Amino acid sequence: MQQILDAILAGDTTPEQYAALDLPESYRGVTVHKDEVDMFEGLESRDKDPRKSLHIDEVPLPELGPGEAYVAVMASAINYNTVWTSIFEPMPTFGFLERYGRTSPLAKRHDLPYHVVGSDLSGVVLETGLGVHAWKPGDEVVAHCLSVELEGPDGHNDTMLDPEQRIWGFETNFGGLAQIALVKSNQLMPKAAHLTWEEAASPGLVNSTAYRQLVSRNGAGMKQGDNVLIWGASGGLGGFATQYALNGGATPVCVVSSEDKADVCRSMGAELIINRSEENFRFWKDEHTQDQKEWRRFGARIRELTGGEDVDIVFEHPGRETFGASVFAARKGGTIVTCASTSGYMHEYDNRYLWMNLKNIVGSHFANYRESWEANRLIAKAMIHPTLSRTYPMHEVGQAALDVHTNAHQGKVGVLCLAPEEGLGVRDTELRARHLDAINRFRGI
Repeated sequence: MQQILDAILAGDTTPEQYAALDLPESYRGVTVHKDEVDMFEGLESRDKDPRKSLHIDEVPLPELGPGEAYVAVMASAINYNTVWTSIFEPMPTFGFLERYGRTSPLAKRHDLPYHVVGSDLSGVVLETGLGVHAWKPGDEVVAHCLSVELEGPDGHNDTMLDPEQRIWGFETNFGGLAQIALVKSNQLMPKAAHLTWEEAASPGLVNSTAYRQLVSRNGAGMKQGDNVLIWGASGGLGGFATQYALNGGATPVCVVSSEDKADVCRSMGAELIINRSEENFRFWKDEHTQDQKEWRRFGARIRELTGGEDVDIVFEHPGRETFGASVFAARKGGTIVTCASTSGYMHEYDNRYLWMNLKNIVGSHFANYRESWEANRLIAKAMIHPTLSRTYPMHEVGQAALDVHTNAHQGKVGVLCLAPEEGLGVRDTELRARHLDAINRFRGI
């Protein structure tokens, strides 16, 4: 691996020199093990510790198939799907790998007793398979996490509707939390030249998810003047939603859980902020009963901030804990757009507030190829900025995942893979200098 790293750090290695590099027979990757899926049995989700289940293993380099690429991974990041994988909820991911493995002989490679996880990366193309013409060894890239086969008609209008749509590094193997990743070549996008490796790795999944969920016509279709309620507005997903609302002429109403997180939102330019801990909003009386008085108090607080207006869009991802309040808070004819459900998947809400007020619930999941490309283009043009708050070395990936699991983070949590230190990989120093204040501000520095 040192030969590969030296070639990347040199900065002037040619495509021919990259192509001539000897690839290793194995590489280090972050894994979960199939024989440990019961290790947390009997524990509440909050008590499950990713530091116990995430391993750093030396794994064999998988066979390179047609339409695929090996990427030397300089940095990656933690997403909540990595947390779910590490605590084996809502189910172990090995079921995904087994089902994928039955679809074709090539897919069988993914069905292994270990799962190399991770759905983000920045790095350098090392080798491409047959039929790949758009990318070559030496290209500096990031990857979006949509993996599809596109052998049927359903996915050709919206690739997220492909029957074989999967999330790379979660529902497939050989993900980005590793020294080398295996990706489909159509997952690759240009790395933003003004960003470091760790900064460039961090937006992929959450930036594209926020773009589809809030901006795209496949999501909420946000327009100028909309009021947008954003849960977790300083976090990895919500931080991008806040930026898209501000850039798109909407007014974000940012919900956060601490004053530090409120300050992050203010640094982005948001003015309407609800610190739900400080204002002691409790939407559940007990495990089974929601408190509609709290919904009404929450709605009144929103109108106080907006000058008497309800929100046009609710950007929903906490799920069970907040969903009833979200449906209540949206204006008549408004939209609740939802993904993830990090606090629980079984949502409850009062349907009277939905049907009698003609509100819409829209399900949103990651992003199609075009949406991912557009979201990455905005990063590359420095119109949207990474929200990276902390970066760990790969051997501390368990702690990085624990930070996200316990919400002890702001923005995204990065992981260095091959990169020996933070701050490397900037190619466009002029663009970076023009936007350095914003980059630092969005990192909470």
